[in-house]
Amino acid sequence: MSRQLFISLDGPKGAGKTTLLEAITQVLRTDNKKVVRLSEKKSDPFRAESMALVNRLARHPSVDLEREICQRFAISRAWISQNVLAQQPRDSIILMDRWYPSDAAFRRMVPFAEILQLNIEHNVRTPDLHVGVVTSPEISWERAAARSRGLGSTVIHRLEEHVACTRAFEQEVASHGWFLCRNEGSIEEATMQVVAEINRVL
Repeated sequence: MSRQLFISLDGPKGAGKTTLLEAITQVLRTDNKKVVRLSEKKSDPFRAESMALVNRLARHPSVDLEREICQRFAISRAWISQNVLAQQPRDSIILMDRWYPSDAAFRRMVPFAEILQLNIEHNVRTPDLHVGVVTSPEISWERAAARSRGLGSTVIHRLEEHVACTRAFEQEVASHGWFLCRNEGSIEEATMQVVAEINRVL
């Protein structure tokens, strides 16, 4: 590889992204590829301020506040693009846990087309491969409930909300031509789906 390959994995809560990221990393490294695993949340220096707004939005929903949150996340991603992604080895595969496609699931009032435009205007780096990880909402809801941290969501508290978030995300995956990985069988099966697509892009 003569340049970086930037890949984002996005999806609703409980779809198994983190487990899948770990498995993909292991397979790629076994194949002697240089892999860098990053998380938007852990790379964002403004995360605390943004999440304070998300908590406020959960208590007092408002289009203007949600739009401000989208703007803040776009600014954070622009910072990550310039100060984190650009510093990674040129011949590496960067696997990012969440990026702007995740807003398609979690932002309810601001249209995703507007969110996407915000990210473009802020020069947020576009992934070479968008991977949307989904399961049926009932499966991901049960998986999340079984975790010690539960769903771990500030904005989603009921199954109906989780169903709506999953459907909204799947619609955007289809309309934007992102790669869809259904993570409902074995982790090995889902891993090889994504690795095959990464190799195709390479």
